[in-house]
Amino acid sequence: MQKGYRYRLTARPGRDFDPDFKPDLTPKEVLALGVFGGKYMTDCRKEFPASWFAKAKLSPAKKDPKLNFFKVDASQPLAEWRRKGWIHPDDPRGWFQWYCRYWMGRRLPEEDARQIKRWKMMRRHAAQIKKGCKPGALHCRPKQRQALLHWAYDSRTI
Repeated sequence: MQKGYRYRLTARPGRDFDPDFKPDLTPKEVLALGVFGGKYMTDCRKEFPASWFAKAKLSPAKKDPKLNFFKVDASQPLAEWRRKGWIHPDDPRGWFQWYCRYWMGRRLPEEDARQIKRWKMMRRHAAQIKKGCKPGALHCRPKQRQALLHWAYDSRTI
């Protein structure tokens, strides 16, 4: 957890989600599949269940796209996320940090609504994959598929 930041868990872990928010994958599953080049969450493991990291594909030194499920880099730098205003001060690592904390039971109504809206907008990538790729063709549009994994959509099923 970032220094000095505390929050209350007001919902049951993995439950009591907004009815519009139905991720395909848990944070544990996302980390095990390989996302963000393994660089994400390497410095805040104590905040979350140890089981999330048992099979996580992590790279403590630097981002390594080979650790991603689709072996491609589908991330923009954190500086770009900040420039675009996507980062909330409570979650300086971005959407996935928000998701992990939301999954654990933290609720911030305004921020939750904003992040869920962003999550829903990612569905357009799934629609593009369905339209442009044969079912099960995991080699088709790997960057879009990897990006969907970052957002807890299971693009392997498209």
